[in-house]
Amino acid sequence: MDRSSGERRLASESGSLPDADATPLVSASRELEDVSFGAVIDADDESRVLWSTPDGLEIVGRGVAARLTADGIERFNRLRARANRIFDGLEHDGPRVARPRAFGGLSFHDGHEPTPPWSGFRAAEFVVPRVLVVRSDADTWLTAVASDPETAADRLERWTDRLRGLPTMRPSGDGPGVESTRRTTSREDWTAQVETALERIGRGELTKVVLAQALSVDLEGPVDVPETLERLRRRYPNCYRFLIGRDDGGTFFGAPPERLVAKRGDRVETEALAGSVPRGETPEADRAYADEMRDSEKFQREHGLVADAIREQLAPLASDLTIDEQTIRRLANIQHLQTPIEATLGGDRHVLEIVEALHPTPAVGGVPPAAAWETIRDAETFDRGWYAAPIGWFDAAGDGEFAVGLRSGIATDRTVTLFAGSGIVADSDPDEEWEEVQLKFRPILDELDDR
Repeated sequence: MDRSSGERRLASESGSLPDADATPLVSASRELEDVSFGAVIDADDESRVLWSTPDGLEIVGRGVAARLTADGIERFNRLRARANRIFDGLEHDGPRVARPRAFGGLSFHDGHEPTPPWSGFRAAEFVVPRVLVVRSDADTWLTAVASDPETAADRLERWTDRLRGLPTMRPSGDGPGVESTRRTTSREDWTAQVETALERIGRGELTKVVLAQALSVDLEGPVDVPETLERLRRRYPNCYRFLIGRDDGGTFFGAPPERLVAKRGDRVETEALAGSVPRGETPEADRAYADEMRDSEKFQREHGLVADAIREQLAPLASDLTIDEQTIRRLANIQHLQTPIEATLGGDRHVLEIVEALHPTPAVGGVPPAAAWETIRDAETFDRGWYAAPIGWFDAAGDGEFAVGLRSGIATDRTVTLFAGSGIVADSDPDEEWEEVQLKFRPILDELDDR
């Protein structure tokens, strides 16, 4: 994409910004006509983010106005402290929907090191973009963020002019094509891993553990991640979509079905999502799969562990808690048991406190958590990185929303590494769990293949 000299100057500034101990931020917003979000983030030489929710909110961002990083077991506390310094004194000239937010995520394990394919992805990192475009059901807004009003106003003018020249629609194109795939876990190794987990469950060390696999996909051409996400949106409209691109690494992206938490004021929404069966080729077959899942002792046990754990994790923070009736969450190629959960917080809390309390849910870790983590570390032959970890945003008020980084992959050059897992409980069958993992690879793998 051609870029003006002014835009190149703005991009080059991103490397000079300090971490979160920076001057308080200033932002200015302007309402826009519609614009192609894919075109806004069509760059791989600076930080870029995309966040889209099933209820219609869509946000894209470019550049870095502030960066917040943390490592180790105290990463949540350090993030909150640095966020307070960055957002303290924030001056925002615009509507609430267009306010600055910090986007990013955390690794599954707190001891994560950013080695390939996770170069550039620390154990916890969030960025406040220099430029945000926010689309809600009602309108679309452009927001520019800087450390002083003059720079914010100048950036707003530059990007207003730039966006006027972009198309309002951008073709989603075709996938780059799959040249070959490589598994990190053979079928024989998978069977051995599941059997080891079952032995630990049988000895009473574990009740459940989620084991995962990675699939390295070599492509016939470069992958356009925004285009891939647009195709996923059309096929999976009820899922989240996210993209986190590093100027010094790859691009992590996905279309997860599972909300970890949404917080606004003292209200919190989360859900238990566990237990999976395929979709049927006919309505009758579809219902038969769902009925089998509802009636299955195994699936109900797996799902109940997740719902019970979330309730226990939220209870110390909440003044009241509501667990709704179990339903079926239907996606294009898979069905899940789902239980919505809502809570009213008992005091002033930051969304990162809720994230810390919930991560990892038994839907991606296991029960009890410490034994499950040990089993995952012993069994898995790859680095989960940010897979199955919290991905989302928070604002100056401590509100925010996070999804679980599932149905995801990290793109580097002409390779995309995909991740998927399955919950192992007492009567799990290794072959059935293998097939479930392959089913979960399909959403992104199908979009990468051009056939």
